Amino acid sequence: MAAITTPSPESRSLQGAGDIKPTVYRILFAIGLVHLLNDSIQSVIPAIFPILKTEMGLSYTQVGWVQFAINFTASIMQPVVGLYSDRKPSPYMLPIGMASTLTGMLLLAFAHSYWVVLLSVCFVGLGSAAFHPEGSRVSHMAAGGRKGLAQSIFQVGGNFGQSLAPVMTKWIFIPLGLFGSIWFTGVAAIAIAVQMFIARWYKAELATTPVRAKSAVKRTVNPAHRKRVFFAIYVLIFLVFVRSWYGAAMSGYFAFFLHDTYGLSINRAQDFIFLFLAAGAVGTFFGGPIADRFGKRNVIFFSMLGSAPFALLLPHVGITWSYILLVVIGVIQLSSFSVTVVYAQSLFPGKVGTVSGLITGLAFGLGGIGSVVLGNLCDAIGTTRVMELCAFLPLLGILTFLLPSDRKLKEWTEEQN
Repeated sequence: MAAITTPSPESRSLQGAGDIKPTVYRILFAIGLVHLLNDSIQSVIPAIFPILKTEMGLSYTQVGWVQFAINFTASIMQPVVGLYSDRKPSPYMLPIGMASTLTGMLLLAFAHSYWVVLLSVCFVGLGSAAFHPEGSRVSHMAAGGRKGLAQSIFQVGGNFGQSLAPVMTKWIFIPLGLFGSIWFTGVAAIAIAVQMFIARWYKAELATTPVRAKSAVKRTVNPAHRKRVFFAIYVLIFLVFVRSWYGAAMSGYFAFFLHDTYGLSINRAQDFIFLFLAAGAVGTFFGGPIADRFGKRNVIFFSMLGSAPFALLLPHVGITWSYILLVVIGVIQLSSFSVTVVYAQSLFPGKVGTVSGLITGLAFGLGGIGSVVLGNLCDAIGTTRVMELCAFLPLLGILTFLLPSDRKLKEWTEEQN
């Protein structure tokens, strides 16, 4: 499906003109697999929401704080890790981060209080913070000239892992309770093994290209376009903010909306959440290759405004139409998930780790803030009203027009080179 594209000026600048490396698919699929395992573990947190609410008697607000704990921990540390790894790439940070995640899952399995739950999810958040910037760097290094496709392969693993949350709720946590988390220590162990393989390739790659890696770090924003570049990144962050809040509403509270509005059991409501998240994984995969062909800004614009009519309809339709609309919204809206990262990397060439940590970290962190705010609103005005209000969020995608076009980004990069 992906079109064959000419490597970007960014690729030429990082690798040297006429020295475009081939795409290393075995590494791309390996890092995508680890992303799937990592985010499937992260998705344990929203998966246990119904369990926490029932077994510990938590309010929607307290449930929101659990999501906030993991998201905020990850979002604060991801840009820090990215900044550090841009200066000093660290292949073995990948398995070390996953060891933190394994610790969090072990704690969660034996958690008997709300505060231990919060501590365990913070360990998982730290593991996520260590993984994502370096994982995105590995994807970038293995991409060759196929940056959009590579980022899609990387991100689709994560989105598919997140889509497993409702499945885990149905088949693991409703029968076993929090102790079901113990199974994910095994998942973390598998991820560590795969990451050791990736880390060895990463280390060898750095050994063969130390000069190019170092020169890429030293690159700065062209002073002639500094104001426009920083304005563009602020707009992009706001769009990530909007998308993250809508995603937090759907993954965290839509099951409760179905229960309150249609009387569905929490068990059955998980089917709807799975549809939305699985469709999002499909959209994420195809978004990168489509952006390689039609432009990154165009895909970001379509993912926001294209999903808006369906999002507005969703709170007002019956069960059957909800199935259909959730698939459509998921595919369209999350088609820009990987594209926003690649677009940000185009704004700041050479700052792969920092930018990836900033965008993915903010997406995660802002979703956590959204969970707290939405939890408070659900307690105050009910889940039905909250879903109706969140349906308007995708309309803010009109602000995509404030972003510079792909052609303009290319001109800026060529001027800098």
